[in-house]
Amino acid sequence: MNPDTLKQILAEVAANECSVADAMERLRRWPVEDLGFANVDHHRHVRQGIPEIIFAGGKKPEETEKIAEALVRVEAPLLVTRADEETLDRLVARFSKGTANRRAGTFSLRTDDSPGEGRVVIVSAGTSDIPVAEEAAETARMLGAEVTSLHDVGVAGLHRLLAKLPVLGEANALVAVAGMEGALPSVIGGLVSAPVIAVPTSVGYGASLGGIAAMLGMLTSCASGITVVNIDNGFGGGYAAGLINRMVVRGGNHSKPPEK
Repeated sequence: MNPDTLKQILAEVAANECSVADAMERLRRWPVEDLGFANVDHHRHVRQGIPEIIFAGGKKPEETEKIAEALVRVEAPLLVTRADEETLDRLVARFSKGTANRRAGTFSLRTDDSPGEGRVVIVSAGTSDIPVAEEAAETARMLGAEVTSLHDVGVAGLHRLLAKLPVLGEANALVAVAGMEGALPSVIGGLVSAPVIAVPTSVGYGASLGGIAAMLGMLTSCASGITVVNIDNGFGGGYAAGLINRMVVRGGNHSKPPEK
């Protein structure tokens, strides 16, 4: 449930503007709503400041849609990841105000139009890495960050990256997305003072082993301040960067509500 909605209900009860029975009815599906095939955690938004994110992989399109409906019903922002075309089509038809990013396989629906705060920079080594980078970008935006994306600036043409140094220096956190040998995070880690979240991708030829080579290269990086997430896990990289950015913006307290 949206923390602001919960506060409003409690304030109305305290002011005798809402009966306890009416408040209980409005909270009937809280903290967990049982859909039969899924238990939707409505308390997570209050507990962590971010609502439950829907991982659509392995779910039937109608199951993802029903979970999304449960979250939207309680005025929570919505982010769906790893959605196939059929699932995205259903979500677009059901939630006309939402946005599908078909390259990232995500669907998002925000509850407010406020601009992002702070800055997360997403850097992808090659054009083939963009789908994972876009998943990271959509996730960081859902956590309230202003996001800047830099694509196709890998180490095979280092001058492309060096030309973006002023942008890299503006970030509270960076996400470096790369396949092949996975060298991009090491280079960035030696150029910036902000934390770098490294995301290995499965892009590459045979010896890249589906991203294992990139992941091992990132794990053994000599640059300081690099954290590595799983292969193709743009969501994990964007989430970590978004949390870091929130703590910077909100003075070290990630659960502090934004100023109105």
